[in-house]
Amino acid sequence: MALTDGLDLISPLAYEDAGHPHASWSRLRAESPLHWCQPEGFADFWAVTKHADICEISKTPGSFLNSGGIVVLNDEQERERTSGEGLGAMRTIIDMDPPEHRSFRKVASPWFTPNAMVRLDDVMEASAKQIVDKLAGTTGEGECDFATEVAAAHPLRVLSTALGVEREDEPYILKMTNELFASDDPELQRQGTDRKSAIAELGVELFQFFGKIIEDRRQNPQDDLATVLANGQVHGETMGPMETFGYYLITFTAGHDTTKNAIAGGVRALVEHPDELARVQVDPGHVNALFEEIVRWTTPVNYMKRTAARDMDFRGQKIREGDPLVLFYASANRDEDVYADPFTFRADRTPNPHLGFGIGEHFCLGANLARRSARALFRELTARVEHWELAGDPEWIRSSFVVGLKHLPIRYRITPA
Repeated sequence: MALTDGLDLISPLAYEDAGHPHASWSRLRAESPLHWCQPEGFADFWAVTKHADICEISKTPGSFLNSGGIVVLNDEQERERTSGEGLGAMRTIIDMDPPEHRSFRKVASPWFTPNAMVRLDDVMEASAKQIVDKLAGTTGEGECDFATEVAAAHPLRVLSTALGVEREDEPYILKMTNELFASDDPELQRQGTDRKSAIAELGVELFQFFGKIIEDRRQNPQDDLATVLANGQVHGETMGPMETFGYYLITFTAGHDTTKNAIAGGVRALVEHPDELARVQVDPGHVNALFEEIVRWTTPVNYMKRTAARDMDFRGQKIREGDPLVLFYASANRDEDVYADPFTFRADRTPNPHLGFGIGEHFCLGANLARRSARALFRELTARVEHWELAGDPEWIRSSFVVGLKHLPIRYRITPA
């Protein structure tokens, strides 16, 4: 019996049905850690499933390139990408290779250091308290769709503050980020006469929306990330419009959806593992370790693609120049060679060398922001939740790239304010 043709690893439909394909990855790690996949309707690729191999590839960016694209596309999407129109013309730091990547990364990296993040602590804590207060109401009991009402709202408030999005515009920007990252999901995707025209329309709207903020920050600079990006320079020259727009867009959309999915998946894990919730409630100092375990457990950024820069031997396989390699972070985060009990959720797990934020040249620029933002919410939640349980079946987003829950109905009792 063949291991897999790769369709279960990369098809958005497969993730909508069952989430991460951990059974397939476990077999691949044991029997074919570097596995050639030829999924029908998608580009062929090498599936990289071992933690050590992903680290090695990520730390040698000269041999494994990002500029060939970071996602596995279906046939229609590949035609749209090569057209160079709309969002296909956007350039982001994720698609850049050294030394260009390092030059563009320096534009914003000082803003994302742990010390710099302190400026947003008040916003994060106020958002967390306001959201949990609203959940609790006057009686402390209720039901909600945690994925849409809480997990989406908290990182949205924090990123909106940093990037100059007005509060009244938050529902609109949330809708657009859903349409961008869940473009295969019928419930979340942009509606239109066809997919190509819908994506083109989305690109125009995003450019217009962020373009107004960029222009405002050039005329009226403030102490925020929006100003840093709007006035960013590389080698003494102002960034081009597509690079500026791409930087702004990827910071907002990637920063929001990944954190949202981690929060929703983390709450589901705590609902299903009440002993781990109790562990954190007994010792709130575990909140930091808790969030690292949540990132390992949920791995919202499921994979990144690299392209071989030359012919080479790797893991006993002949890799050809131009071959795509897909680094499945979610598989690495359950690697038996790294974790003695990879399929056990432990709120106090340490050490925890997960790859949820990547590693090497392209380590997630917003990792510190995601950590501080989510920790603020989990501190508030774990301190006040008295009981919670699922109130219905969780539903997965139809997406294989940024993976997470679309709906998480819960019933709860929370200490009122």
